[in-house]
Amino acid sequence: MHSKEKVATFRGLHERPGQPLILPNAWDAGSARLVEALGAQAVATTSAGVAWSLGYADGNHLPASILAQRAAEVVRAVAVPVTVDAESGYSDDPATVAKNLAPLFATGVAGINIEDGLDAPELLAKKIEAIKRSLAAQGLDVFVNVRTDVFLKGLKPSADEKVDETLARAKIYQSAGADGLFVPGMADAAHIGAVAKQAGLPLNVMAVSGLPKREELARLDVRRLSAGSAIAQVAWQSVQRLARQFLADGDSGIFSEAMGYGDLQGLFVDKR
Repeated sequence: MHSKEKVATFRGLHERPGQPLILPNAWDAGSARLVEALGAQAVATTSAGVAWSLGYADGNHLPASILAQRAAEVVRAVAVPVTVDAESGYSDDPATVAKNLAPLFATGVAGINIEDGLDAPELLAKKIEAIKRSLAAQGLDVFVNVRTDVFLKGLKPSADEKVDETLARAKIYQSAGADGLFVPGMADAAHIGAVAKQAGLPLNVMAVSGLPKREELARLDVRRLSAGSAIAQVAWQSVQRLARQFLADGDSGIFSEAMGYGDLQGLFVDKR
């Protein structure tokens, strides 16, 4: 599938009321291939998982050039559309953000995530505008999913204020050219429903404790559900537990429930 077709396909996956796109976030080419083999319609990366796998801390510490290299590996490994978490764009300067992400766009990704964090929404809006101008100049199209951390970082004291602030930011980001809205940390059905109804953008939520089941999210008109860093965290926890135990007693029996070598090998023998 050509990259333009992948972008069109990816956009279409956000236009299906009652059918949220589920993304079990990957962090490298291998985990992406596994997720694809399990039936994922698209592959999303987790910034934390990618950073940790490369020996960096999460939170804009990963060089943008290395992110582009990792993205190219993932795009090569799978046939489905790929969307990459680009954190805050690795700069506070909108023009520099567009320059930082140009190599990423050249890999053929269908989408990106970019976030506001603790920054003013006006700054992220300028970044979105710079990204869109850069894409247009290159004749490219990428789905820009904008993450707002109002809920995740508790930027307002009450739940109602968080909803209002999220909707206010959604309007700013939509005007700047955003294609989707990602609100991690929001788990209450009433809040999700209000944002989905009023944001004007396809709503993406993240798996957290207390989040409604998929059927309820579909009813609330959520269009995208992400695992975030959760799968990577579980994987790291498993590695920690097994390595600690093996170091302590050298017991090979702890590996009896491993995924079969042949099953893993089979994911990669048909290399693209």
